[in-house]
Amino acid sequence: MRQRSLIAITAALTAGALTLTACGSRDDKDKGNADGGGTTVVIGVDAPLTGDLSALGLGIRNSVDLAVKQANDKKYVDGITFKIQATDDQGQPSSGQANATKFVANKELLGAVGPLNSSVGESMQKVFDDAKLVLVSPANTNPAMTQGPDWNGGKKVRPYKAYFRTATTDAIQGPFAAQYLYKKAKKKKVFVVDDKKTYGAGLAATFKDEFTKLGGKVAGTEHINPDTKDFGAVATKIRNSDADVVYYGGEYPAAGPLSKQMKKAGAKIPLVGGDGIYSADYIKLSGKDGKGDYATSVGQPVEQLPSAKEFIANYKKAGYKEAYEAYGGYSYDSAWAIIEAVKKVVEDNDGELPSDARAKIVEAMQNVSFDGVTGKVSFDEYGDATNKQLTVYQVKDTTDPAKGWKPVESGTYTG
Repeated sequence: MRQRSLIAITAALTAGALTLTACGSRDDKDKGNADGGGTTVVIGVDAPLTGDLSALGLGIRNSVDLAVKQANDKKYVDGITFKIQATDDQGQPSSGQANATKFVANKELLGAVGPLNSSVGESMQKVFDDAKLVLVSPANTNPAMTQGPDWNGGKKVRPYKAYFRTATTDAIQGPFAAQYLYKKAKKKKVFVVDDKKTYGAGLAATFKDEFTKLGGKVAGTEHINPDTKDFGAVATKIRNSDADVVYYGGEYPAAGPLSKQMKKAGAKIPLVGGDGIYSADYIKLSGKDGKGDYATSVGQPVEQLPSAKEFIANYKKAGYKEAYEAYGGYSYDSAWAIIEAVKKVVEDNDGELPSDARAKIVEAMQNVSFDGVTGKVSFDEYGDATNKQLTVYQVKDTTDPAKGWKPVESGTYTG
């Protein structure tokens, strides 16, 4: 889940004038130097660049950096040099809000990508909206962020016009997992655990609702503190529940140890989670006990998409030290959506940025549509991605975490 910013006019940039560090440091230093002149447009990136979730956050940052690098190399927007300003939220809402305020204060910054966590995104939305500054998340999945708090009661109201996302929501992801487990994996009795955070609790709730509608039974529920890493009591409850599967709403730093500890306690059943556990780091943390566990994630496997071949090749060529992880393709597409909106605004204003560029970019974003890394990229009336594809993955190999997750089924939720 991460948040990123993807975003008079002087002479065109000369070839080779732009240089970008392939892998920047984990601090707030800008990337994408604008040595060739022209108007500078900064795209912000907010993500956990340090801490437990840094594997996902660094993949987000690098993928936005790659989009900016390619836009500059192609001179995609005449007279515009893009740079990124990356900030570290460490998965904390208070840090995300502070970073949002920092972004707003930078007058060159015309959009941002991120954040990773829905709870962080919630702390940033109003700051961006008040400033008429676009925020595009590749990873936030809480439905209320775009459809309002009563989204599940038949009353959908968009709270913030400046907020968009390229990832589909938990309103679909949780039920999709429930359908797969009940109908395909033949799991009938689940123990549900969540970390009490916005993302985890919301995902677990939508899963549980669908699983019980299908006829499944809930053997027990439990909330955990993901920071403790000692889940012995919960593992014992799972073992004694007779559940044939555990569903965990949360992220990999706690899910990996939970999987390991419940197996050690005698609960030899799979743990299933959402996109928050779909990471090579989950396999590192769960070890051999994670074999057979499942995760759902947004979209189809990037490695299997013809549209992603160029992205994968360019990412490798750029020499980033960290993997692009689950949200790399969505981060690249989020950044490119901002770049497309900037291009539209500049072209509509005779080749220059207007004085109200931020507001104009928010308006332009609503109609952005292009073929991206993850497929067709466009947004509905709520700012949600129109691409509703999801994939179930399973840990097949624990000897090589980078290759351990294998896709077992892709599709869309059919309610």
